[in-house]
Amino acid sequence: MDGGPATVLVVDDSRPKRYLLVSWLTRAGFATIEAENGAEALDRVEKDRIDLVVLDVRLPDVSGFEVCEQIKEAHPAIPVIHVSAHAVDVVDRAQGLTRGADAYLAEPIEPEELVATAHAVLRYYQARQRAEQLAERLAALADATVEMHAASNFVRLLEAASAGAARIFRGPAAVIAETFDGDCLAGVAAGPDAPARVVPWTVDDAGVPIGTTVRVDEPGNWGLADWPTGDTVTVGAARLREDRAPLYVVVPTATQTVRTPVLVQLAQAIASAVEAQRSFDEEHRIAVTLQRSLLPQRLPEIAGLDLAVRYEPASARTEVGGDFYELVMLDGHLLMAVGDVAGHSLHAATVMAELRHAVRAYAVEGHQPGVILDRVNELMRTLLPNEQATLCLLLLHPGSGLVRLASAGHLPALISRDGRVEFVQHTAPLLGVRAPRPPDLEFVLPAGSTLVLYTDGLIERRDATIDDGLAALAVVATRVDDDLDRFCERLLVELAPTEIHDDVAVVAVRRR
Repeated sequence: MDGGPATVLVVDDSRPKRYLLVSWLTRAGFATIEAENGAEALDRVEKDRIDLVVLDVRLPDVSGFEVCEQIKEAHPAIPVIHVSAHAVDVVDRAQGLTRGADAYLAEPIEPEELVATAHAVLRYYQARQRAEQLAERLAALADATVEMHAASNFVRLLEAASAGAARIFRGPAAVIAETFDGDCLAGVAAGPDAPARVVPWTVDDAGVPIGTTVRVDEPGNWGLADWPTGDTVTVGAARLREDRAPLYVVVPTATQTVRTPVLVQLAQAIASAVEAQRSFDEEHRIAVTLQRSLLPQRLPEIAGLDLAVRYEPASARTEVGGDFYELVMLDGHLLMAVGDVAGHSLHAATVMAELRHAVRAYAVEGHQPGVILDRVNELMRTLLPNEQATLCLLLLHPGSGLVRLASAGHLPALISRDGRVEFVQHTAPLLGVRAPRPPDLEFVLPAGSTLVLYTDGLIERRDATIDDGLAALAVVATRVDDDLDRFCERLLVELAPTEIHDDVAVVAVRRR
């Protein structure tokens, strides 16, 4: 009901009787519609907005009991009151109530009794509709809350929040919040089945207090959606802390009930999710800053060689990871390495830093790649007995192109030249395992060739095998861009997923 008079459909084949029923209901403040048989009654129910049906049991074309059953089957929320001048025994009354009627009045019917019964069944149905609507909205609120807290980033959170608000209130909705970086964004859903979109939006936050407030506003002040014509908007604002900007939930006012309980709960739930996401983003930034500080800060400049690196941390995690790389000139040779420590945590990053420094230290002593790996492995087994890692390292002489390579369980290096790609296989146990290792692999990197080392985050997918990933890498790497940085960027764009679930390190060297 929308606050206007309830509309009653009076169904009776007797014109005088219908006149009396309509007169009594009209004087009591109801709007009325008339039908003189079952078929007409069913047609009216489908075409008009009906709040209550007063239905004679005896109709010329079909039983009133059958009409009631059909109404209830199609519109269970419309109450039906049976009236009868003939069927007054217990069996008929029981049949009418059993087949769906909400009340049964036998003639002679008193006006006061009819009006009181009409008010009573409407009160019950209105209360039931409010309870069902509240239960439905609370269930949708619970679903939206789960989706918001599962969002991998701020944009996804706003999409989930606005889509959830549109489903809860069955209409357009907008959610406006500020990111950790201070950017104000709005998630907008045009309706319960429409996809959400995120756009920049600015709000004047002056005067918004701590806590949750609700106000009615003009839709023109929130020109984010096509709000219903002739309606205002209701704005729920939630602010958890003085140093945080408030967030806003905007929905049509016609969707709201007294005290707007679900809107208030939704605003509070979104505020909680936004605060968690802001904290997550802050922690992730700190973690990434720490991780980058453990990696080389700049690339060496080497005559005859082009160098490029791309490193991308996992996008949906606050922990630092164990991927690392190295590029440094030592005694006329380029030391090039890529490794991956098992796990994603501050501990993994610490192990990564120890391994990187150990590789550099043993390389400075003048050891060849295989010896470096042997010593790093012995270091791990002695000081880090529960850790494991993969590592591929090589020494490259820029002038001759001579390469000496050793691997410890790492993915094969890739060489691309003139549109042809080959993988350099060097099968060996990973670090942290006592096992014999093969001799170093020696080959010449021809002029014009590009050698690429990478970690598994570049090619591994949950829905594909390693071989599939290597094949995809080979296809993309057949063409090497003149700008080696652009080539590494293209590898990530074309191979890595939008949401990077594992760290990705790519190191490339091209011999001119």
